[in-house]
Amino acid sequence: MNYIQLSLIVSPLNEDTTDVISYQLGDIGYDSFIATDNGLDAYIPVSNFSTDKLDELLNNLLIDVKVVYEFKTLEDKNWNKEWEKNYFSPLVVSDKCLVRSSFHPVNQVYEYEIIIDPKMAFGTGHHQTTYLMLQEILKSDLKNKSVLDMGCGTAVLAIIAAKMGASRLVAIDFDEWAYNNAKENIVLNSQADIEVGTADQIENEEFEYIFANINRNVLLQDIQQYAKSLKANGTLIMSGFYLDDVPEIKLECEKNNLTFLNLEQKDNWTVVVFTKN
Repeated sequence: MNYIQLSLIVSPLNEDTTDVISYQLGDIGYDSFIATDNGLDAYIPVSNFSTDKLDELLNNLLIDVKVVYEFKTLEDKNWNKEWEKNYFSPLVVSDKCLVRSSFHPVNQVYEYEIIIDPKMAFGTGHHQTTYLMLQEILKSDLKNKSVLDMGCGTAVLAIIAAKMGASRLVAIDFDEWAYNNAKENIVLNSQADIEVGTADQIENEEFEYIFANINRNVLLQDIQQYAKSLKANGTLIMSGFYLDDVPEIKLECEKNNLTFLNLEQKDNWTVVVFTKN
């Protein structure tokens, strides 16, 4: 899949402004983000790119900032080497789980080790939402449980679930790039029992745990389906949105017989946990 790299120069620049911009860009199809010295680089499949949508979004930002941008079509390159050179360092979550790439040395100090070779940015655990999801999952008892990972990306969440003893795992992503990357990472982690596929595989199935780290709009659209696919007393863990979005998420969950359990946040990004009544 060919990608567009959008480079934004943001003023004034701080972590909150780039978080808000990346959050809004996610609503129009951008799926990966990297902070830069001057602002933010964002990535979107060529087929989803629209300057009209981009200009409209930047003219209606939720914050008062000045943004200048340029974009280019990326050449086909070895993304693992790019990450090795520039971005991806090993990450420890809750003192239990090490997320590293295949070019990092083995470290057996931690209970769980996940190997991720990302093709594009999301899913290494470094983004706040992935980190929050991993943190919440590590609190869970997944032994012999059935798990669905919606919008799986690199499959990092499905992989940790497998390592924690889940008995049935299905990882779903609509993006061809993510689908192929998920399959590669599953092989890297020797977790061949994870099924990777499309949403029609789960139409008539139920799971004890559902993970969904996507974005607010997609979550609001799909919560009804998550509730349908969740077993009684099952657990739904979601992230990909800000603390301000939680009331809307909770309202939609309550409409679908899902009960709020708790939330955690990191840099204003949020993870929420619900159970099915």
